[in-house]
Amino acid sequence: MSSGVAVSQDVVSTFQEVKMKSAYKYIIYNMNDDMSEIVVAKKADKTATYDDFLEELPADDCCYAVYDFDYTEGDAGKRNKLVFFVWAPDRSKIKKKMVYAASKDAIRKQLLGIHAEVQATGPDETEYDYVLEKVMRK
Repeated sequence: MSSGVAVSQDVVSTFQEVKMKSAYKYIIYNMNDDMSEIVVAKKADKTATYDDFLEELPADDCCYAVYDFDYTEGDAGKRNKLVFFVWAPDRSKIKKKMVYAASKDAIRKQLLGIHAEVQATGPDETEYDYVLEKVMRK
């Protein structure tokens, strides 16, 4: 934790619910008010869509997210992989971007089982096909 930001135990337990039980479609994480801890901001029901997820990403604030990404792989059929997002839009404040970037490793080390990572600053980097390409590379 080079940034000194802690990771709430709820972050880890909620992630485990997605990983082991597919309890949620996605989880959005952010910093608490004094930016000392990463906490769960939202848990979305399994019926949520990728478009629902994209609408939840703030236009001018940073966050982290885990999305249970569904896709079809030719003859192998339907698959799903957990994707970790670092969302830092161009319009967010520089200080927040720096704290989120410095704290990314703290949360990533706690979330074992992530298949792909997407660092996005705008909608073009969260388009379904762009994320699919990252998921298929592994």
